[in-house]
Amino acid sequence: MPIRPDVLDLAIRFKTNGDPFALATVVRTVSVTAAKAGAKAVIGADGTISGGWIGGGCARGAVLRAAREALADGCPRLISIQPADLLQEHAVTAGETRDGIFYARNMCPSQGTIDVFVEPVLPRPQLIICGASPVAVALADLGRRMGFFIVVCAAASDHAAFLDVDRLIDGFMIPAGGYLVVATQGSGDKAALQAAVGACAKYLAFVGSRKKATALKTDLAAGGIDAVALDAIRAPAGLDLGAITPDEIALSIIAEIIGIHRHGQRVTAPQQGTTSWT
Repeated sequence: MPIRPDVLDLAIRFKTNGDPFALATVVRTVSVTAAKAGAKAVIGADGTISGGWIGGGCARGAVLRAAREALADGCPRLISIQPADLLQEHAVTAGETRDGIFYARNMCPSQGTIDVFVEPVLPRPQLIICGASPVAVALADLGRRMGFFIVVCAAASDHAAFLDVDRLIDGFMIPAGGYLVVATQGSGDKAALQAAVGACAKYLAFVGSRKKATALKTDLAAGGIDAVALDAIRAPAGLDLGAITPDEIALSIIAEIIGIHRHGQRVTAPQQGTTSWT
């Protein structure tokens, strides 16, 4: 069954807008089922179907639960919804995970089997870079290749230094929620840090020596900036790799960010066990 244009258009719109969603695809059916192999649905972050079709109530509950969990942990899921006698025949219980497959019970009169692959599609994580120093330029280049959505906050006159970024902002109007690196390196350090501590970043680092960062924090604290927020600034930025060049420093910072971003994601599927699915 080909992808219906409305489902494809909807998925593209979600992705273009940076909105997380899950794409559910029926990969196999046995006996009588409402949906057939190839049927697809887009499931939004609120856990509701925004478009498409993957069958009636027999499959919907289990698929929506899988979508919500997939969006929470970033891991895809394959679920098999079967009637009770088949679950018993396969020696599995509803809610059990075995060999990467989640099993759920089909309680509809049709008593068919439907297997659905649920894939989370998450927006690219934001890497926000303040400044236009050589380290900032190297960060933007390496971060883009690592799959980050690159936002640069720097004076408009410095924007030409960046060849391929997703968003350029004039000055230090920093968006919230990203991985934030202040790489001003002597050009607006205090102003950038002051703006950065209020940005609710997932990660905040300052490119500079520990001594320089301490002096800036002391100055900002004297101006009324919250000490707890200042303590969250990582300085020097990045892992201690002995980095010297701008490219090496950028690599150490990206490595540290990836370690934080990927923490807990090494397991590609939940461990074998049971859930509350029925």
